[in-house]
Amino acid sequence: MIVFWIMTGLAAAMAGLLVLTGARRGADAAGADADVGGRELDELDRLKARGLLDETAHAVARAEAGRRLLAGQAVAAATPVAGRHDRFWVLGGIAATTAGALALYVLTGSPGLPDQAYERRVDQWSTQLETLEPAQLAAVTARVARDNPQDRQALTMLGAARFAADDPLGAASAFRRLIELEPGDARAWARLGESLVRADDGRIGGDAEAAFRQAVNLDPDQLGARFFLGQAALERGDTTTTRAQWTPLIAALDPADPRRIDLERRLPADKAQ
Repeated sequence: MIVFWIMTGLAAAMAGLLVLTGARRGADAAGADADVGGRELDELDRLKARGLLDETAHAVARAEAGRRLLAGQAVAAATPVAGRHDRFWVLGGIAATTAGALALYVLTGSPGLPDQAYERRVDQWSTQLETLEPAQLAAVTARVARDNPQDRQALTMLGAARFAADDPLGAASAFRRLIELEPGDARAWARLGESLVRADDGRIGGDAEAAFRQAVNLDPDQLGARFFLGQAALERGDTTTTRAQWTPLIAALDPADPRRIDLERRLPADKAQ
């Protein structure tokens, strides 16, 4: 709501600035045209006085300059030009209009009221869980987790839904809250690591690697965590750790599984052989 008031004030200020700028340009333009015409006539008189223009040339030039000046004055007279005090009336009108609009909103609106339309949509989504998109499911589970902060299942679903909705930072936040409730949940540690990797555009950073390591320490069968630990070691050139992490993973996959074939191809050779 604070953002709304700030944006309203900025919009009103910008409107007033634009109006005042246009008014200033209109007044300045009219005065500038008159000044230019007067200077031109004065210059013709000086040229004649110095003997640079004879009587005939001076008369012709002065008549032409006079016609241009009169034509410019006619156009200026036909075009409305902001007066000296008009800009203050315009600015006052803008301020009054803005104040009136805000007063009307305060009287007839509901400042500070939550987005009821969105809440109603969440209510509707909560009755259609089987058909929801990941972002919609995340909205429903977020409300459940908010109302039941100790509900581990809600936090698990929230993290998974946010991950599927391409919100890795939100997913990581949900999994961290789940780990606070259940530090021994190896799956939550692994999902936390995956969320951090996606949030970092695929890079396996220190926090993500620590999460994967904790997942494997709690449950050696966390094969997804083993993959990322092996990948991180491979990128560092630590082939021994890569083999230690990927060998159990390869053994758990079906021989025809394309993932196993890819891992076997990338697995560093054992130097002892």
